[in-house]
Amino acid sequence: MASEDVFIDEIAYPSKITTTKPLSLLGQGITDMEIHFIHVKFYSIGVYLDTEVVSHLQQFKGKPAKELEENDEFFDALISAPVEKFIRLVVIKEIKGAQYGVQIESAVRDRLAADDKYEEEEEEALEKVIEFFQSKYFKKHSVITYHFPANSATAEIVVSLEGKEDSKFVVENANVVEAVKKWYLGGSRAVSTTTISSLASSLSGELSK
Repeated sequence: MASEDVFIDEIAYPSKITTTKPLSLLGQGITDMEIHFIHVKFYSIGVYLDTEVVSHLQQFKGKPAKELEENDEFFDALISAPVEKFIRLVVIKEIKGAQYGVQIESAVRDRLAADDKYEEEEEEALEKVIEFFQSKYFKKHSVITYHFPANSATAEIVVSLEGKEDSKFVVENANVVEAVKKWYLGGSRAVSTTTISSLASSLSGELSK
């Protein structure tokens, strides 16, 4: 089924994608920072959700977007809702896979350590994720996706590089998977404030229907 494109920082994202069922683009943003007074953008983010997620967020019905944006309990409920989630990253500033792997490593390790969940199994699972990214090189417009099934504590990572076959990796450690979700969807603790703001706005609208 064709779907219209939405542009996130001039990069086309389909407004809907179909995995096991249709998912809607409900969050969009970028990761960026100021480096020596220059605004550098790293990658764009699109968050696709099963709209049934709204039925798991009813306690937040009627709350304005700004209030949701600042409420980490809302994002915890979003993360734990048993619905399919799909995150699509498109690279803006080229980066070595090893560098991206270091970002994941510190983000996941710090979150798990803070929750007292960083044990040997998590360390091993995280090492395998880093190994998966290690040898890759992400040119502009390379794509990284994370697919979180509805009723499984796994994540499938797919990397699409120009001129190469897609490579896939499945993360099976539930704590590592949850930490990755928190990295992208975790409210004030997430990597992209623009994405969090967009999710709050979209879901506030969905909740008011």
